[in-house]
Amino acid sequence: MKSIPLRVQLGLVAAGYAVVLATAAILVYMRHLLYVYHAAEAAAAGGMYAAGDWMLEIIIGCMLLVPTFVLALVIRKSEPLYTGYSKVMLGLSLTAPISLGVLSIPAVSQGTMLLGWICLDRLLCSPVVIVGLVVSRLLARFDKAKRLTLYALLIELLTFVLTGGLFLFPAKAHQG
Repeated sequence: MKSIPLRVQLGLVAAGYAVVLATAAILVYMRHLLYVYHAAEAAAAGGMYAAGDWMLEIIIGCMLLVPTFVLALVIRKSEPLYTGYSKVMLGLSLTAPISLGVLSIPAVSQGTMLLGWICLDRLLCSPVVIVGLVVSRLLARFDKAKRLTLYALLIELLTFVLTGGLFLFPAKAHQG
């Protein structure tokens, strides 16, 4: 029995990502229309709408995990490909502490800037990223890829714990 060539498998993974991103775009647009047509209700029940936005973000993150899992399965036999994938995962995990650092700037966290919303969304989807990194670490077969995915996982976990600690124990302003 012939196996499917790697190029075709990667093409199918890319098609999977395209389907997920198109679906996500449709879902976000539908959510936008909900706000447009029910503006008064959205203003009155802001917390409920915010929770719905957060749930949509988690759903989209979970949808992205599916083609990522398939990608990891496809490339796990190739050391250069999986090492490159691991480097991308390490880069992704580095966005978490950067987002936390940017959010610690009062002008960003207390304002209505798009940058603040992007950083907050990145930190809120951290549990989904952790799941993806755990699976990537378990599928890694080569030493360098294992090490890189472990570093990525540690960075993500430590940032998640630090974020939770800062949320539970906010820093007191210096009174001088």
